[in-house]
Amino acid sequence: MIITDPGSYLELDGRPAVRFERIYDHPVDRVWRMVTDPAELAGWFPSPKITIDLAVGGAITFSGDPNMPDATSTGRVVDLVPPRRLAFTWGGDELHFDLEPLAGDRTRFVLTNVLEARNTAARNAAGWDVCLAALDALAEGRAAEPPEWKPKYDAYVAAGLPSGAAIPGQD
Repeated sequence: MIITDPGSYLELDGRPAVRFERIYDHPVDRVWRMVTDPAELAGWFPSPKITIDLAVGGAITFSGDPNMPDATSTGRVVDLVPPRRLAFTWGGDELHFDLEPLAGDRTRFVLTNVLEARNTAARNAAGWDVCLAALDALAEGRAAEPPEWKPKYDAYVAAGLPSGAAIPGQD
C-alpha cells in the first residue's frame, strides 16, 4: 500500500471537503468489496454495523459507533458505478469512494468527504486517518493498530485545516 494523499483540504463546488488517496496491491474488485461489503466495512468504518442497499437511492444504515450521540443514522446512495464509484449521504456530509484499476492488479482508492460544515474538516480528517489505518491493515492482512485520534487532530489543526466543530464523545 502506498499513501499518495495522507489527507488534504479542498473545496468542491463551493463545499469544503477532505480527501485521502491510497494505492492498494489488490485488484479493483477486492478493494470494492472492502468499501461495499458490510462485513468488510465493520473492520474499518466508524460505524461497525452497516446495511447497504447498493442502488442509487438505496438506504444505508449506520449504528454501533460509540462516539455518536444517535445510536443509528441513515443515508442514501447518490452515485453508484460498480466497481468504480460509491457515493452516499451521511448526515449532512457526502462520502465518495472512487476506485481506479492500475497496472499489476493494483487499485487507486480515493476517499473524499464532502463536508456539511467547514469547521468539521480537521475533526473528520483525523477520524478518517484512524479509519484508513484500519483499512490499510485489512488490505495488508494484518491486525489493525489504530493511531491515536487526538495527535492526528492536532496535526490537521496545525496544518491549517478548519476546526472548531464539536467532537463527539469528547465535548
